[in-house]
Amino acid sequence: MTITVHPATPDRWDDVAKVFGTRGNPSWCACQYFIDTQGNRGKEANRESLRGQVDSLNPVPGLLAYKDDEPVGWIQVGPSSRFPRFKPTGHVPEDAIWAVTCFVVRVGHRGTGVATALLHGAVEHARDHGAGVLRARPSDTAMAKKSNADLFTGILSTFVSAGFTEVNRNRSLVLVELTLP
Repeated sequence: MTITVHPATPDRWDDVAKVFGTRGNPSWCACQYFIDTQGNRGKEANRESLRGQVDSLNPVPGLLAYKDDEPVGWIQVGPSSRFPRFKPTGHVPEDAIWAVTCFVVRVGHRGTGVATALLHGAVEHARDHGAGVLRARPSDTAMAKKSNADLFTGILSTFVSAGFTEVNRNRSLVLVELTLP
């Protein structure tokens, strides 16, 4: 099966909803953790916020992965200014820093290359929209075993394979970045 990655545009909302599902952490959070500084909204409010972002943000708030015509994954990517809980630091002007904050891969499709395809799509998407640096905070699963629920920010080895370098580390949570040409 071929994995393709497409922008999460308003006409793809049903596919976004299918990837997030109705149970588990993705259905509850709807990728609002790095956006909602209050952290006390419920499942429906989070889902509505994501819907509003898909409907109105330019560039789009994320990308969808498909195996054939089946939506199987999501990655949240955008200018770091969209993510108050993901503070940029360093030598690059804030408006040039983009962030990958969340992955969602549907059960049954994990470990099949979906996250890798999404990350490559995010790199291309960020580059196409003028990002100078793409950052993320993946988990280093070699340092500490994590449950699937704890891997929503991605896995370090996936980022390293895509050319990202380690900038900072706090135990098993790592800040990585990729300078975009």
